[in-house]
Amino acid sequence: MMEQSGIQSKLSGIERELVLQYLIDGNVPVTLTPIDETESEEVIKSLTSQIFPVAIKGEHIKVQKDGEILLENPAQAVINFANKNVKVEFYFNRVGLYFISPVRETKNGLSLSIPDEINRILDVVEEKNYDFSADIYFECKTRKDIDVRCVPCEEIELFKRPVWKIIPLEKQKLAKELLEKFVEQAKREKNAGNGIQLIPVCKYLTQDYKPSLQAMQDRKNDLNILFIDHERLVLGMESKDCTFFLNEEYGIKLIFSIKAGPILTRDIFVTCIVNKIYRSSDGNLSCVDFRYTTMQEEDMRFLYEKATSTLFN
Repeated sequence: MMEQSGIQSKLSGIERELVLQYLIDGNVPVTLTPIDETESEEVIKSLTSQIFPVAIKGEHIKVQKDGEILLENPAQAVINFANKNVKVEFYFNRVGLYFISPVRETKNGLSLSIPDEINRILDVVEEKNYDFSADIYFECKTRKDIDVRCVPCEEIELFKRPVWKIIPLEKQKLAKELLEKFVEQAKREKNAGNGIQLIPVCKYLTQDYKPSLQAMQDRKNDLNILFIDHERLVLGMESKDCTFFLNEEYGIKLIFSIKAGPILTRDIFVTCIVNKIYRSSDGNLSCVDFRYTTMQEEDMRFLYEKATSTLFN
């Protein structure tokens, strides 16, 4: 991994003053995350994996001219941050920014201070070579070119038969409830095939959801590939990124790397219809089941052999 090059992380004095005035004038939502600052300023980590960011609406903060931020009517989760260092993240003209401040208890309640140093949130570029990826490149109904990259979900092995134990033990009760609901829907709608894709769907939808601010607001994120075989492609995403609707049709390119031979990749072009959309109990995560509508016979045979050689053995 490497961060963006050629971009200064720390804001200049003039930039800081503009941001301060923006926070004073605006109704700016912020996100607080308790952090552990190590000796290296480059490494800032959450206190534990069980600590979640807390979003605060702009109307619940008041920024004074001296840079003090008063937290008005804070939620219990924020009250628990008292006397801890937090990472404060927000957007300024769509650019992600953050600073570090202790949460103090004062006679007026909880407060933070905007320090001299405010930093840009820098993109972390993942340098990965995937054996398989996909690109949603065309919306058939509107004839609109789009470009949405899809990469394998890190915790799910594709082209392997999904088994229940891939779901963490502490999430299996909730996953079972979702599975029972989805199976009941599938019986009525008759659209889930053999239903084996529902295991990675339930795993994805029951994971801990930790939203984070990015370097640029409203930027398109890569979607997660959860399942693929010769009949369907299933993707996972944050619900805010789910701009798909039932029965919409898309052009998708499936990209397989070829480790041996003169051709580096095998690209398979298909059209797919949105067959089903699944959502988590809290509505934060979504999964979209795409069912192929057109595919070359030789490509279908390739996918069938690649999938069934492991899925059903």
